[in-house]
Amino acid sequence: MKVRLGLIVAEFNYDITRIMEEKAISHAKFLDSEVAIIFKVPGVFDTPYAASRLLKLDYVDAVSVIGAVVQGETKHDELVANQAARMLLDLGEKYGKPVTLGIIGPGASRMQSLERAEEYSKRAVEAAIKLTIRQKKLESIKYEGKTIIVE
Repeated sequence: MKVRLGLIVAEFNYDITRIMEEKAISHAKFLDSEVAIIFKVPGVFDTPYAASRLLKLDYVDAVSVIGAVVQGETKHDELVANQAARMLLDLGEKYGKPVTLGIIGPGASRMQSLERAEEYSKRAVEAAIKLTIRQKKLESIKYEGKTIIVE
């Protein structure tokens, strides 16, 4: 099944998120799916706004969010990452479509973020594809008195 993803890319720390964007697109293709739309936002804190818009589109099966919240001298990175993550989770539930988190941080240095860029973007895309496929299977299953495993 070809899954159509909405990809949200935070532009803040774009030296990191540009790598993440490229890896997310190529990994979706590798998994026989596609990135149908890319929505760029100024920063991670803005990603829930974009997710709420993409989740309404009928040609988007799931949304993957990528960004990097690099640790600074204050706890601002924790505020940004935690609030965005909570809202993204709520939006996925509200719209009944997977929203996956490829956000590095809080607490990551710039070097740690660069080292994790490929892994986080690939994981977000892969999780969105798996969840979408499993959601579709779940919706079509009829209970016949035996344990059902959706994988």
